[in-house]
Amino acid sequence: MDNLAVLSAVALSPIVVIGILLVGLRWPAKYAMPVGFVVVVIAAAFVWDVEPLVIAASSVQGLVLAIGLLYIVFGALLLLETLGKSGALSSIRATFTDISPDRRIQAIIIGWLFGSFIEGASGFGTPAAVVAPLLLALGFPAMAAVMVGLTIQSTPVTFGAVGTPILVGVTDGLSGSAAVEQRASILGVDMPGYIARIALDAALMHAIIGTLIPLFLACMLTGFFGENRRFGEGLGVWRFALFAALAMTVPYLVVAAVLGPEFPALLGGLIGLTIVVTAARRGLFLPARPWEFPERQGWPARWTGNVEPDGDVPGKLMHPARAWAPYLLVAALLVFTRTVPPVKEFLSGLTLDFENIFGTEVTESLQPFYIPGFVLLLASVATYGLHRMSGRRIAASWRVAGRQIAGAAVALLFALPLVRIFINSGAEFNVSGYESMPMTLADGAATIAGGSWPVLAPWIGALGAFVAGSNTISNLMFSLFQFSTAEQIGVAPESVVAAQAVGGAAGNMITVHNVVAASATVGLLGREGDLIRKTIFPLIYYCLFAGALAFVLTNGLGPNIGTIMLVLIGLALVGGILLMRRQLEEYPDSSEDAVR
Repeated sequence: MDNLAVLSAVALSPIVVIGILLVGLRWPAKYAMPVGFVVVVIAAAFVWDVEPLVIAASSVQGLVLAIGLLYIVFGALLLLETLGKSGALSSIRATFTDISPDRRIQAIIIGWLFGSFIEGASGFGTPAAVVAPLLLALGFPAMAAVMVGLTIQSTPVTFGAVGTPILVGVTDGLSGSAAVEQRASILGVDMPGYIARIALDAALMHAIIGTLIPLFLACMLTGFFGENRRFGEGLGVWRFALFAALAMTVPYLVVAAVLGPEFPALLGGLIGLTIVVTAARRGLFLPARPWEFPERQGWPARWTGNVEPDGDVPGKLMHPARAWAPYLLVAALLVFTRTVPPVKEFLSGLTLDFENIFGTEVTESLQPFYIPGFVLLLASVATYGLHRMSGRRIAASWRVAGRQIAGAAVALLFALPLVRIFINSGAEFNVSGYESMPMTLADGAATIAGGSWPVLAPWIGALGAFVAGSNTISNLMFSLFQFSTAEQIGVAPESVVAAQAVGGAAGNMITVHNVVAASATVGLLGREGDLIRKTIFPLIYYCLFAGALAFVLTNGLGPNIGTIMLVLIGLALVGGILLMRRQLEEYPDSSEDAVR
């Protein structure tokens, strides 16, 4: 079978099946992922002719990766339960209420700014695992908390974990190619300089597109979780949302231009957080009337999970600095372990290696002391002394976190093996000689797109992230393919590779194991399809906008598809805002801030 269209359809089948089950039929991931696993095994075994031992080895490789992810989730759950049992969550809630009781403001500060900082320091899904339980503790519905944590997994992700998606994903993805080295030589830069050029293009796209993400957050909160279900109520914080966006994206872009790909998200998030919290405490750009969720007793059952962080807590509030100390410790340890070379080398060098699994070339390793889960565990243990917790409360926190992690295990223990089989289906592992399933899909898309390829480049990045659950892996898989396709159609390949990185970042908003992991931290398992239905909207916005920008960067402004798309996106955004304002004018009780 050498028909590219047929092969592409078969490669797409596991993704389609999972999408239908999760989003269409609203199956829980713990049921949908095993079905997807069976589909990908059938495709690998009977179409790609992948050797049975490779399929088995890839499954084990996926299980190792799943254990690492469960490690992070358990750490986040344990820290949440520890803070709940110590009484710190009540004080943390009061801290943000003092800044503003407006839920839209809280989501922007914690999700967009604090989340961007955590992404820059750690990456790999950690922000959603930290942000979601913190928002839950502030009184957000569990589903709203996870939605916020996932939606911000976009702009900062390309520079997450101190630039790993660029420094590892793009760099290793392009390494060894004479064409790439020749292109760098033509531009008069060495390879690190060429990678920095790609990173700057990606940062520029992110800075433009990401400026509206905080406003998206506010509108999604009010539209999906407001008493009136009006997206327009989110416009009431448009001044604050744009201010918070620029407070992060401007330093983010400057850092990318001056310091390179390691620190845009980390420093952008930190600088933005400092600026915005200072301004908010002084009442700048805050709406006249705070917005709140409806009364808890009126929440639909699908909004809530089985984690209740407000249970057994002391009645007296502790000092905010003491309450916040564990989260500050998490941030400090993440930065320290990822920016101090000797510490990073030592911790990342302590590995559990699984080499040549079942005699194949499939290899994996686990870094138990470098994974963010270890930092979360350390912070939990430190909290015992900081908050003077009793043995009874400590035991209760471990007991509850242990019960909760069991719920996430099934979905992740099938999702990660599925991903590895999908990726490990290339010619080095099969008898057929076909390219891997991800590359087959990319080849099919490039054949259809032709000269319009830059428009589709971000979608390939998003597809890679959706499947692999990682912008880094998406860039590893597709960077060279994106470069080669760009050269074939005669456009600047660095901008197309940058679009790949931007799309790969946006794909994190809907990748299944990120959704499952974040949901587990608030006890919301089984609602993954509902969450993807919501986060698919900012993903579509992100990829459409990135595709249009990529085309304009490679072809210039003019009567072309990129310029037309930019105009249409602008008109759609303006039209949507006008429509929401008009709707609010019909309901004066909710329009006070939005129509000013």
